[in-house]
Amino acid sequence: MKKKIVSLLLAASMVATLGACGSGSSSKDSSSSSAASSDSTAKADDPVQTLIKNTTGTVDLTLWCSETKEYQTVMKEIVDNFKKEYSDVDFNITIGSESEANTKDDLLKDVEAGADVFAFADDQTNELVKAGALQEVSTTYTYDPKETDTDGSLEAATIDGKVYAYPMTASNGYFLYYDKSVIPDEDAGSLDKILADCEKAGKTFGMEVSNAWYLYSFFKGAGLEANLNDDGKTTDCNWNATDTDPTGAQVAEAITAAAKSKAFKNLGNDDQMAAIKDGKMAACVNGTWSSQTVSDAWGKNLGAAKLPTFTVNGKQVQMGSFSGYKLIGVNAYSKQTGWAMLLAEYITNAENQMKIFKATGEGPANKEDQQSSDVTSSPAIAALNSQAEFASLQRVGANFWTPGNSLGQSLVEGKYSDAQKLLDEAVEGITAEVK
Repeated sequence: MKKKIVSLLLAASMVATLGACGSGSSSKDSSSSSAASSDSTAKADDPVQTLIKNTTGTVDLTLWCSETKEYQTVMKEIVDNFKKEYSDVDFNITIGSESEANTKDDLLKDVEAGADVFAFADDQTNELVKAGALQEVSTTYTYDPKETDTDGSLEAATIDGKVYAYPMTASNGYFLYYDKSVIPDEDAGSLDKILADCEKAGKTFGMEVSNAWYLYSFFKGAGLEANLNDDGKTTDCNWNATDTDPTGAQVAEAITAAAKSKAFKNLGNDDQMAAIKDGKMAACVNGTWSSQTVSDAWGKNLGAAKLPTFTVNGKQVQMGSFSGYKLIGVNAYSKQTGWAMLLAEYITNAENQMKIFKATGEGPANKEDQQSSDVTSSPAIAALNSQAEFASLQRVGANFWTPGNSLGQSLVEGKYSDAQKLLDEAVEGITAEVK
């Protein structure tokens, strides 16, 4: 697939515009042309004005962001403000609904027909770059992410020393929410106690074990691994280990034992939030994106903490987790590369990262924003920070997900007869060659 020449030329022209600031000029007729030269330099120094000047007709852009109501609402506000900021230009910006977890798969079905600007989870960066789908952030208009965003978020957006996306949030992980009227603070550190409290109160505990993203927490906590190999495609996984303490089978059996509690519900985000609103659920494993819903439901009884320990072979084991970032990328095949980059930059500037935090509860990647009292006083952010000690960046191959999801479902159902055989089959699929 060949990148559109117009995109490359426009990107190159932007770099040239920025680079022209320090270039010398001919001394010929310098006195008569000083005013014109000064005016020309001022224009050349402002890449935004250069972009506006070179724009004719309507600028059509498509933006993909999370399907949640909170994201759709805040992105509309940001886009409307963007249009006002650059009111000299006629924009037609369409906001689509796209889970950040699915962006890569959906975009790579037809990159040229995909969104110009899109949000995605940072573990997709490598494959998007390899597919030639991401426009390198080779120039900037209003701020430089290298100066404003955290080192970790920039690392997540960087491949081979080149930045390919704009950090948007630094809280793409999970932790424990609990209702203090049902679960005392002193019980929140133990899954056994959480389940007992929920059973006693006739409430439920939610965790989507049939999603490998969350299933990982049990095995990671027990010291078992699932990591991306050096080829950038396949996964190294020892969840079926027999020579570790605990063994993979012991971890699997522990998951099934916990899931047998009548309080344990294998539910995804939407179903968890519905159960919390209905007053049926008193605790769940979820992320910052659900903080507003949980806060509205539990009010002053809202509790948030690191993930609890769980019982494996008679011992308490601290649950691990995935951590990560949400990034904004620009499609390398966009017909409006310059405006797509400026929109991506606008969405992720300090002011709008804070808007996104206030609307969704997801923590900003901007260093200054992270120090604000609004962020530091957030129970969800505090819980995420407590879990960070036990979290690892999400780096697994494409074949991790389907076998991992199936394994989680089997463990929750508990219908298997041989845990080791179940794990051997799952690991065979997780570590298989990616075609």
